[in-house]
Amino acid sequence: MRCMSVEVAVEKLSLSSSDDFSSALNCGRTPVTTRSRIVGGQNASAGHWPWQASLLLLSRHICGGSLINKQWVLSAAHCVHGYPTSYFSVFLGRQIQGGINPNEVFRYVRFIIKHPSYNNLTNENDIALLKLRSPVPFTDYIRPVCLAAHNSVFNSGTDSWITGWGNIGEGVPLLSPNVLQEVDVSVIGNRQCNCLYGVGNITDNMICAGLLEGGKDSCQGDIGGPMVSMQSSVWVQSGIVSFGTGCARPELPGVYTRVSHYEEWISSLVCSDPPGFVQFTSTGADPDYSYSCPGLPPPTSSSIEFKMISSATAPPQNTLLSYLMLLLAVLALFYM
Repeated sequence: MRCMSVEVAVEKLSLSSSDDFSSALNCGRTPVTTRSRIVGGQNASAGHWPWQASLLLLSRHICGGSLINKQWVLSAAHCVHGYPTSYFSVFLGRQIQGGINPNEVFRYVRFIIKHPSYNNLTNENDIALLKLRSPVPFTDYIRPVCLAAHNSVFNSGTDSWITGWGNIGEGVPLLSPNVLQEVDVSVIGNRQCNCLYGVGNITDNMICAGLLEGGKDSCQGDIGGPMVSMQSSVWVQSGIVSFGTGCARPELPGVYTRVSHYEEWISSLVCSDPPGFVQFTSTGADPDYSYSCPGLPPPTSSSIEFKMISSATAPPQNTLLSYLMLLLAVLALFYM
């Protein structure tokens, strides 16, 4: 894989502890574990989501983002679409938008890279990388998030969290002092999400999450922020807040850019101190494969096979023994 004309290998995360403060070895960890809007959410404790970034357009918060190493922030392409780089800056370690943040750092953006196939009409490939002018220090309040590797599997119902400073309802802004909000949501499979949004509007590069009854969701101002799930004591980013119809409406979940589909693209651009990519694996059968509605094609055999490989376990030894005994019995009958 070529990275800005330099050959590099993507560093896979080792979940063992290490004193090395590389991004890959320290991603997804939250040194501050105490906890105390986004729609239906609650105030987040300072430092609980240390990768959360606040993206500013002309000094005003416009979108969220996530820190993936000391100098790169991941966000949505439509947050930066149509504006010059000089208009943007980033806060990290920030908890409130309307007060003093003793743990925050501020950086201007050096340059922005939107995905070359981003489509602002369909929100396909809604992903962008922002390189900061200088690295940020890792502290208890500023840490990188792990990113879902390309073969990750997020079944329907996977527990997830979204964070941001966006509206707490349609047209209802977050009230001063604008504390960072957190809310738990569940993944909704792409087949079901396609049925809810209209078949063809949700692609494989997207992932949906929310509650079918509504009440919990991301909203305006949360765009570009992370959706994360925990595995092996680390937080893994599965999605980037992208779009939705309204906020927290019943049967209209939030739609997110599926991070795992962009491992190669991210790795080709972030050369030094590569991000930590983690294979997230859901266990058991995914109920989404049996979901159907008019116009929805049946699931492809390749997707079912991949799912089975991801969650399968080796056959029990007693099952193999039974097969052998049956085979011997058949052979014995044949030669009698």
